[in-house]
Amino acid sequence: MTNLPEPHRRTGRRPGSPNTRARILECARARFARTSYDKVSVRAVADDAGVDAALVHHYFGTKKELFVASIELPVDPAQILTPIREAPIDGMGAILAGLVLPVWESPGKHAVVALFRSAMAGDDVDLVRNFFLEVVLREIAPRVDEPTGTGSLRTQLVVSQMLGLLTTRHVLELDPLDRVPVDGLIDVIAPTLQRYLTGPLPDSVLRSAKD
Repeated sequence: MTNLPEPHRRTGRRPGSPNTRARILECARARFARTSYDKVSVRAVADDAGVDAALVHHYFGTKKELFVASIELPVDPAQILTPIREAPIDGMGAILAGLVLPVWESPGKHAVVALFRSAMAGDDVDLVRNFFLEVVLREIAPRVDEPTGTGSLRTQLVVSQMLGLLTTRHVLELDPLDRVPVDGLIDVIAPTLQRYLTGPLPDSVLRSAKD
């Protein structure tokens, strides 16, 4: 009986498969959860998943789109980013409130709330931080950097307000706040967000921002 040669075994990265997309997302989420957005590369995620970087781009496009997919954000990021880019600064508070708050009220809000609960437990802090500072607010900071050096602080104050509302409404479920219609919340929170973005800051806060 003739012995057949061993089949050639392919070496190197694994090809795409029905599970490849899920594996990439799992690796991306792990990367974004343990380091800052700027330090994560598509190539690093690809290496973790054992695939080519081109395959990651094929499935998800840009790094930002990969990040959004990894946290299961229930909205196309373009629906948030495009209006923000086009909005005048003096109306940014209302734009932000009108874009972000309805996401928390959507059928997919469980993903956002679950992510935030995980962050509160100390597991996914970087994911929440990266979502707000890198996806939603990164392009705003240079536009509200007045006086110079305060742009980052102003956007972080916006994050504090939004996360505080998310906590009290959807995690603690404080009543009657959890029953207020989202349109009413937008009207209430928009002026506060606008004040953080463009309003005057106390001298003590200005010194801290510039130190």
